Amino acid sequence: MNRAAELEENLAEVEERIAKACEVAGRARDEVMLLAVTKTWPASDVEILYGLGLRHFAENRDQEADAKVGQLRHLGEARWHMVGRLQRNKAKSVVEWADQVDSVDSVRLAEALAKAAHAKGTRLDVLLQVSIDGDTSRGGVAVADVAELAGVITRSGDLILRGAMTVAPRTMEPSQAFQALVSVVSRLRDDHPTAIHVSAGMSGDLEDAISHGSTCVRVGTALLGSRRLISP
Repeated sequence: MNRAAELEENLAEVEERIAKACEVAGRARDEVMLLAVTKTWPASDVEILYGLGLRHFAENRDQEADAKVGQLRHLGEARWHMVGRLQRNKAKSVVEWADQVDSVDSVRLAEALAKAAHAKGTRLDVLLQVSIDGDTSRGGVAVADVAELAGVITRSGDLILRGAMTVAPRTMEPSQAFQALVSVVSRLRDDHPTAIHVSAGMSGDLEDAISHGSTCVRVGTALLGSRRLISP
């Protein structure tokens, strides 16, 4: 099977899973966005997926993403998400290629991104990355600090808070983590009307995430496979 046929088959299977999960949850299919996690995979795979109708793609390393996006400027409707941990000194570089940063987890990072967006003359969409179990060493802001960080983002004028994301901790049942994130976003919406998105669920647990209200599932392995075609 050639790569295009393989990706088309994988996408069909993922779409079927999402559609069934939405049906079971009593939700419309268009309430859930499929974010293709294309990190470590070549630009040619993104082109194939774009041709199959996908428009949202996620990367987690600035240097790799910058080069890849540069090769794909002709994909005019492609929207790029930064989903990896981000150092403040990479903010200026990331703002050059990312349409949205989904991993904002500190005031200092938010301030660096706001400064970079202002210098570029643009407004940047962001998600808070929330550490549901409080272990911020793996990335994410503690639940208790979410309100403060959200306020910094909103007041900046250069960032637009779109919601929050999490990765379910290995020490916690995914359903418990997803429900906790939904509660965080529900509270966020009271003060930040643009914060409507819940990014939760990956290849192995997307059904559970959708049942708890996820509006975005981040799918890599189920879509692209586990074999990496370029060096990380």
